Amino acid sequence: MSTSYKSAGVDIAAGEETVNKIKEIVKSTFNDSVLSGIGHFGAFYKVDFAKYKEPVMVSSVDGVGTKLKVAFMMNVHNTVGQDLVNHCVNDIAVGGATPLYFMDYMAFGKLVPAKAEQIIEGLGKACRENNVALIGGETAEMPGLYAEDEYDMSGTIVGIVDREKIIDGKNVQEGDVLIGFGSNGLHTNGYSLARKVLFEKFSVNDTPENFSSTLGEELLKVHKSYLKLIKNISDKINIKAFSHITGGGIMGNTLRVVPEGKGLNINWSAWELPEIFKLIQNTGNISDEEMRKAFNLGIGLIAIADKNDVDSIISIAEELNETTYIIGEVVTSK
Repeated sequence: MSTSYKSAGVDIAAGEETVNKIKEIVKSTFNDSVLSGIGHFGAFYKVDFAKYKEPVMVSSVDGVGTKLKVAFMMNVHNTVGQDLVNHCVNDIAVGGATPLYFMDYMAFGKLVPAKAEQIIEGLGKACRENNVALIGGETAEMPGLYAEDEYDMSGTIVGIVDREKIIDGKNVQEGDVLIGFGSNGLHTNGYSLARKVLFEKFSVNDTPENFSSTLGEELLKVHKSYLKLIKNISDKINIKAFSHITGGGIMGNTLRVVPEGKGLNINWSAWELPEIFKLIQNTGNISDEEMRKAFNLGIGLIAIADKNDVDSIISIAEELNETTYIIGEVVTSK
């Protein structure tokens, strides 16, 4: 009996079926700048540099971490693709960039075309919402490296900004105000700790006290895109800096955009901790310090602004139905 690629765990036909299933989803994100169709070896995107005085390309790559484990437990795969796109979009938007195109990588223990299609549906939805073209990617089947019913994924976003419009925090100074914008949950960080403490007591189908949804549904809430909010603020306000609150928490991420010699005075009681974070902390008996390192604690984005611009920023956010909190200020570090 001869040995085949399929007998080794790689199904080429499944790969071809997956490509056929996702073609229309991917094309739905295209715009006039996309020069290639799915199936080419490389993706081609035409950029109109004439619109920029000194164009700077900006890129970022990321994943969604062990939030995927919750997706496996729930057998829900159409939200993690949205998480991936929105996380990457936020990472370059905080620097002032406009996202242009996105590329994904998915690796499966066993490729199930219907499951891959769900993931791509999520990618496509978020790309359309952020006006980003999903111009290419890679789908790999890797038996022996991943469990048969599991997968991993990452994404790369590419955007552009005029050099003079880069938001880098260089003008942040003592007395500037920190404005926090609400998250809708964990987003894509802290899941290893959350899973460790929560699933020793609860299942994904449990509805904990004070929750309106199951724990699994709560943990799979889609990572918010702040692109529209960031654009509206930076178009009207001379904003000092933005911080996307991911791994490392509020302090760790925001210090990245504060000049040397400056620190942060955070008022941790300026907002109420959302129920999911209360549940994690109480169930795992986790210290405040550890919670602040691992989670966004209900704040997904921070703007650093001159105190005279605060009211205008809050008004812009309210028009977009974004929740705001004054959570602290910039200080001179000791």
